[in-house]
Amino acid sequence: MRLIMFDMDGTLVNSSFAITNTINYVRENIGLNKLESKFILENLNNPSINSAEFFYETPEFTEEQVILFEEYYNKHCISDLELYDGIEKLINDLKNDFILAVATNSNSTYAKKMLEHVGIAQHFPTILGYDNVSNPKPHPEMIEKILNKHNILNTNAQMIGDSHKDTMAATKAGVDSLLVNWGFTDHKEDAIQTIQELEQKIIEKFN
Repeated sequence: MRLIMFDMDGTLVNSSFAITNTINYVRENIGLNKLESKFILENLNNPSINSAEFFYETPEFTEEQVILFEEYYNKHCISDLELYDGIEKLINDLKNDFILAVATNSNSTYAKKMLEHVGIAQHFPTILGYDNVSNPKPHPEMIEKILNKHNILNTNAQMIGDSHKDTMAATKAGVDSLLVNWGFTDHKEDAIQTIQELEQKIIEKFN
């Protein structure tokens, strides 16, 4: 069998509204000013920054920040959430020939709720989030865990994501990856621009 793993936010679904509002909700509650949505999204997946320091000015996420984030996000994560155009067709085209999985740095409970809301959760037997691993992406643990669960060789798998955290995690696990450019980060080079092109690249790899 062959396996395709997808990142969720910025790859399958456009959840930018909920994410930026949640980060700003936490900031306001800990006495910081709001940040521009575009600025948040540009830095969300930057593997070279400490996210807690960058967004909340603390060396690591505090219990208060985590509670505030989850409280707001749980209420609002399906607000204005939408599948990117063409994703539903892509999933339908792939589902009979591949095992499909989600590897997201979001909480797996929210991820399932969000993917159910947009109508594609049933196609992913495995939806893994940061709460299922000790080390989220760009660490390879999440990718390796999915490979082991489905007993798939890394050469028979591929990771699709909109962030270098996705491609770094895949590379460390010895898995081929594709970077897409309709998500939260604007990649200047080596990124796939359309879902049609993505489908073509997946088929080329496994044929």
